[in-house]
Amino acid sequence: MRASAGRDSLYVVRLLVVEDEPRLGAALKRGLTAEGMLVDLATDGPEGLEAARHGEYDAVVLDVMLPGMSGYNVVRTLRTEENWVPVLMLSAKDGEYDQADGLDYGADDYLTKPFSFVVLLARLRALVRRNLPARPAILASGGVTLDPATHQVEVAGTPVALTPREYALLEYFLRHPGRVVSKTELLDNVWDATEDADPNAVEVYVGYLRRKVGREVLLTVRGAGYRLRP
Repeated sequence: MRASAGRDSLYVVRLLVVEDEPRLGAALKRGLTAEGMLVDLATDGPEGLEAARHGEYDAVVLDVMLPGMSGYNVVRTLRTEENWVPVLMLSAKDGEYDQADGLDYGADDYLTKPFSFVVLLARLRALVRRNLPARPAILASGGVTLDPATHQVEVAGTPVALTPREYALLEYFLRHPGRVVSKTELLDNVWDATEDADPNAVEVYVGYLRRKVGREVLLTVRGAGYRLRP
């Protein structure tokens, strides 16, 4: 998990917003992206459920009233499947029983519409921080270390400055050491789903990262992708 959100973060929080109102969905995506987060947008219940099942998200912003499947059923299904991604529910209903239902179904927090974006952002940050203890304290492989708490990256004990994209790439490789990771997988998990990116962008940023952490650390597996040397 990416530990913090904000313009000055050295890595990026990944969020899923499930909202069927086009204007609100676009506004949330725009505002959260401006805060330095990577945001994917789903517009109905089934789409949101599938994205939450398979995406590596730090948190989900989930509307209650959705086409195809309610937000209540989405979060209940996730919890039944032992998917514990933090969920912040949004609803136009402000009754205490509606809030209780959302929390009982497995949501971590509940916000009624209309809401303050500042409050939404603060609650999302709190959810992300709350889930941090389950994450490894230090990620390390082949002389490269990454500390999510301090955002510090070192190569053979020497601090290295990375851009947000380079940091996100390195973090993903470190969480999957020794496994071949395809360009498509990196695009799905490191890039925003709406970005106009292609496999060539992956090659470019892997090249940048190699120059900083060492070419021998990131290996190319011809025709398959990349592998972090364990």
